[in-house]
Amino acid sequence: MTSEHEPAITDPAAFWEHRYSSRGQVWSGNPNAALEREVRGLPPGTALELGSGEGADAVWLARQGWSVTAVDISPSALALGASTASEAGVADRITWVQADLVEWEPSASFDLVTATFLHSPVEFPREAVLRRAASAVAPGGTLLIVGHAGPPPWATEHIAHAHFPTPDEVHASLELEETEWEVVTAGLVARAAIGPDGEPAELDDSVLVLRRRP
Repeated sequence: MTSEHEPAITDPAAFWEHRYSSRGQVWSGNPNAALEREVRGLPPGTALELGSGEGADAVWLARQGWSVTAVDISPSALALGASTASEAGVADRITWVQADLVEWEPSASFDLVTATFLHSPVEFPREAVLRRAASAVAPGGTLLIVGHAGPPPWATEHIAHAHFPTPDEVHASLELEETEWEVVTAGLVARAAIGPDGEPAELDDSVLVLRRRP
């Protein structure tokens, strides 16, 4: 999500590259809590992460034994992810792909496909990208989609009036064949967070986990 201090950049590639190249590390460097919780019990295999950002989730997955393809539009974010992976000793388990998810097509199927906080303040066809993500899940594989359930207390007016879909709305938008999938998790999960000025808050995440039947 953007803030009131972000420049008015409307081109997605330029926006995200500015976000990651104009400051130090943007995110905490810790993996997403929902990813840890939902994936920890799965047998490691191949994983695809859409919108990998600075790579914390990809590195965590690699540490658990997954072979990861991490895709992001920002070269600066991917460079930081690759550096982190090297420091963690898992560089050989992650393939970093610089691409626009609006146009990028996966060339293989994966045992796990993840998309965490795949929101954008600039134009982005999220539903179409998530439908493509679902098509990349191998039989017996898992799809994990985590999103914001609502704006944080420090949200700007633009963000505060954005629509944040529920897990059920996300599920419906995927337009899946019901007989091919089963719901593992669909709900809101509270998460502790720290605001831009250091203020603590509790946010709700929208978590949807689907398993593709073998």
